[in-house]
Amino acid sequence: MTETSATGPERDRIEKEIVIDASPERVWTVLTEPVHVGKWFGQGDPAPVDLRPGGTMLLDHGEYGRFPTTIVTVEPPRRFAYRWASAYPDEPATEKNSTLVEFTLAPAGDGTLLRVVETGFAGLSIPAERLETASYESHDGGWAGQVVNIKNYAETGSTEGVTGGECPDAGTDG
Repeated sequence: MTETSATGPERDRIEKEIVIDASPERVWTVLTEPVHVGKWFGQGDPAPVDLRPGGTMLLDHGEYGRFPTTIVTVEPPRRFAYRWASAYPDEPATEKNSTLVEFTLAPAGDGTLLRVVETGFAGLSIPAERLETASYESHDGGWAGQVVNIKNYAETGSTEGVTGGECPDAGTDG
């Protein structure tokens, strides 16, 4: 896994890359279909997904809240992006209260290179009580875990036994 993170005062961009032993089509399915999103990201239940620009994907992050993301880009099986208001559970994500999460998939031999980029922390106002779970640092560690979850789920259909870096909910299988 390759990790790059912004340094300095802005700390606005998180980027994680991982090679997955599965086709881009399989990885796309894992990232966008309700039953799969609920496994690698959520609490195991299908995540409601209206897969179109302007649609909503509801991410259930357990004790941290439920987040109605706003889908920005849908280009199967290469690019998927959404806005995530992680500091504001239950609030729809807008350009003013959210970060932008972008997934890019590219063939890599017989597998897929997955790149996840999250931007927009520098301009985001995060309430003090949400800093632990919505800050740049929290997401940097969280994506380190989630890309491992995505890899293992795409390859095996399970996240059981996966610790996934620093993501508190990584390794759950519903």
